[in-house]
Parts: sequence; C-alpha cells; structure tokens
Amino acid sequence: MFDLTSSKLLILAVVALIVVGPKDLPILLRTIGKYLSFLRQHANEFRAQLDEALREAELDEVKKEFEKMGREVRETVDAGTRALDAPVMTEKPAKAKDEAAKSEPKPAPAPVAPVPDAGGSEQAAIDSDRPSEKTGTGS
Repeated sequence: MFDLTSSKLLILAVVALIVVGPKDLPILLRTIGKYLSFLRQHANEFRAQLDEALREAELDEVKKEFEKMGREVRETVDAGTRALDAPVMTEKPAKAKDEAAKSEPKPAPAPVAPVPDAGGSEQAAIDSDRPSEKTGTGS
C-alpha cells in the first residue's frame, strides 16, 4: 500500500524531529503506536469476521452440495432397486414353475410286461405257424 523504504522512513523521522521537537517526540511516537495497534486490532477482527463469514458460506455451499449428491445417490439406488425388483416380480412365478419342473425327478417309465392271453391264443398262433415236430405236418 505505502511503499515505505528505509530512506523514506529516515526522511520522515528527521521532519518529525524538526516539527515536534526532541522533547515531545517520544510522546508522539507512543501515541502513534497506540493508534496503530488499535487500527491493527480492528483490522484483524474485521478480517476474522470476514473469514468466518466466508467459511460459513462455503460450508453451507459444501453442505448443500453433499445433500444434493446424497439425494441423487438415493434416487439412483432406488431406481436401480426398482429396476431389479420389477423383472423378478413378473418372472418369478414362471421361473419357479420351470425350476420346479427341472428339479423334480421324472418318474421312470414302468416296465411293460406281456400280458398273457387267457386262452393262450398268442402262443397257439405262433405254434400253428411252425411245423409240428410230432406229426411232421404244418397244421
């Protein structure tokens, strides 16, 4: 702000010594020091309040941003859950039937035994086609 170099400070000290005088110069410097410390104190308080307000505003923004992200995540998870649950609910009965059919053992076919005819006509028909050994004739 003020570009005070050592040469400028030396010039100010010489002018203050001439204007104020050597007797009142220490009192003047003490008074200037008190005012400078008072100004620094108020400037530091102002800066601290400003920093705090900025942090609160920034924290509010960050908090809002996190809440927004949380809502988006919840909505995405809910939508995904609904998307996964919907096909399961509609296909579940059909899948259950298919799975039940696959998991149940199929009964083995019952062996078919030849049912003999009461009169033995099947055997008689077979025997009638063969020539008889006893008689030597075919009937």
